[in-house]
Amino acid sequence: MSQPAVVPFPWREVMAFGLGRLGWPPAVFWAATPREIGAALRAHQPADAATALRRADLRALMAAHPDA
Repeated sequence: MSQPAVVPFPWREVMAFGLGRLGWPPAVFWAATPREIGAALRAHQPADAATALRRADLRALMAAHPDA
């Protein structure tokens, strides 16, 4: 049975995201855990049309939970 291919960690892309797009200072980036970086990445990905909130659903939520 053959071994699965080893894929190197995408440091260039992760650093570009954390330091560039998020604007984290280097100390913050290097202190972040992989789980925190992953959560930040997921928060910045475009919403999938299948999971995006529909206008009617938003109105129902706003009616059920008014800001006042």
